[in-house]
Amino acid sequence: MAQGNRTRDLTVGSPIRLILTFAAPLLFGFLFQQFYSFVDTAIVGKYLGAASLAAVGGTGSVNFLVLGFCQGACAGFAIPIAQAFGAKDESRVRRCAASSAYLAGAVSLIMAAVTGLLCPAMLRAMNTPEEIIGDAVAYIRIIFLGIPVTILYNMASGVLRSLGDSRTPVYFLILASLVNVALDLALIIWAGMGVAGAAVATLISQLVSGIGCLIVMKKRFPILKMSREEWTPDWRLMKSLLMTGLPMGLQFSITAVGSVIVQWSVNGLGVTAVAAIAAGVKLSMFFCCVFDALATTMATFAGQNLGAGKIDRISDGLKASAVLGTVYCIAAFLVIILADRNLLGLFVDGTKDPEVMARASRYIRINAAFYIPLLFVNIVRLSIQGMGYTRVAMGAGAFEMLARTAVALALVPALQFDGACLANPAAWVMADLFLFPCYYRCLRMVRQRLQMPRDQDEKLLTMKWGRVSGAKAFAALHRSRK
Repeated sequence: MAQGNRTRDLTVGSPIRLILTFAAPLLFGFLFQQFYSFVDTAIVGKYLGAASLAAVGGTGSVNFLVLGFCQGACAGFAIPIAQAFGAKDESRVRRCAASSAYLAGAVSLIMAAVTGLLCPAMLRAMNTPEEIIGDAVAYIRIIFLGIPVTILYNMASGVLRSLGDSRTPVYFLILASLVNVALDLALIIWAGMGVAGAAVATLISQLVSGIGCLIVMKKRFPILKMSREEWTPDWRLMKSLLMTGLPMGLQFSITAVGSVIVQWSVNGLGVTAVAAIAAGVKLSMFFCCVFDALATTMATFAGQNLGAGKIDRISDGLKASAVLGTVYCIAAFLVIILADRNLLGLFVDGTKDPEVMARASRYIRINAAFYIPLLFVNIVRLSIQGMGYTRVAMGAGAFEMLARTAVALALVPALQFDGACLANPAAWVMADLFLFPCYYRCLRMVRQRLQMPRDQDEKLLTMKWGRVSGAKAFAALHRSRK
């Protein structure tokens, strides 16, 4: 198979070694991504005060609702590329990449226009305190209008990872982090733009990352050099990609609905609670980068091995990820217990705002105690999605939403801030209860398809799980190998 020197085949070799080497660059990428998000929060909290920190943090759930959909859709568009690459079908790789680019562009423009107009109404519907709503709207409107920039990076990096290159996106994230730090200092402190400066800095940084990935794709990946025919819009393929990408995007959004409801309940507890949650979430996101890296690795690992017909390797990869992740969860919990207040000091001045510090510490400790369930939510769900069952994985998002909603409506009124701290753990446990049986059912269905004659494998797709475009794509690839 003619390919560039940056691609990596995950269908051969030791699963644990491949996962480590593939996930390590991803981890650095996620860490740097969080780093410049940290810088935004730290500078806002330190220089603009707790109210501005609450304004930025209070947009987190609605941010996740919208950008989560965009990021999930891009991840879903990339899965058929990984499957085609694992099946050594170069033409399908290119056609999927081209169709994904068209879809990503259309989604980004629609989402930017709609959310840019509706963001004030969304924040008011979330019961955002009046004293911070002005800054909150100023921040999130810029982020939403920059959705095309966010999708550019997510789509480009998703294509690269599908081809086995987890390093290139990291290099540009490092560069973007440095750009973001410089712009934060210039726009927030020197130019006096306030929270709007943080949003502008973030978008410019993401633009740098996205353009960098595109340049590398063009120069170093011969497999992506397309003919005019391959660039021609393929409406049938785009429909198939939508059936993979939209469920993944909706999964993130469904999950985020629960977070929005929790944020609504927290907003009713006052600015101190909002600021504490904002600081705790920022620190927790740093520790969760390992889960994101392992999950993204499993999506590519499962996709490539599905395309190659090596189903047993998917379970081997999941076991390796579980072992690595569990060791990390224990270590992360110990670090948080010992040093959470020192780390939270990056965002909160404990001397000026002792109550914010105390509540943020309580939040991060309770969440860290449930990191192992969160680990399995990530790696099992992304393994299912890598196999093409995006609609099945979307059910986990529904369970998370129901759990968070129940906590927001029942526990927060009863336990106040402590109830809000239990929202994420409840969601993670509920999602795991749904995902594990789904994973084993999906494996059985894939194994059955591998053993079926050509004229029967389509029949299996009409079973209880319903038609799944990723599974249909796999069936087509499997038939082409026979």
